[in-house]
Amino acid sequence: MAVVLIGALLIVAGVVYMAGAALWRGRLSDPAPARAAPDCSTPNLATPGPTLEPRRRGLGFLGLSQNWPGLLMMAVGFILLLSVVVL
Repeated sequence: MAVVLIGALLIVAGVVYMAGAALWRGRLSDPAPARAAPDCSTPNLATPGPTLEPRRRGLGFLGLSQNWPGLLMMAVGFILLLSVVVL
C-alpha cells in the first residue's frame, strides 16, 4: 500500500513541479524578453497591449531541459505503480 501512495504522490508532485516551473518563468501573456540591443523596438503584437497569444512567444517552457526533474518524478512514480501491478 505504501508503494502505491509513494508512486501516486511522485506523479502528482511531478505534474505540480512542471506547472509551477512554467508559471515561475514569467507571465505567459507577455512577449518573450528581447535578447537584442536595447535600441531595437519591441516585437509587434497582434493587438496592442498584453495579449494571451503573443506573436513571437515560443514553447521553450515545454522543453526537456527545464522539466527533467518533474518528468523524472513522474517516471519513478509510474515505475512504482507498475511494480505493484506486476507483482
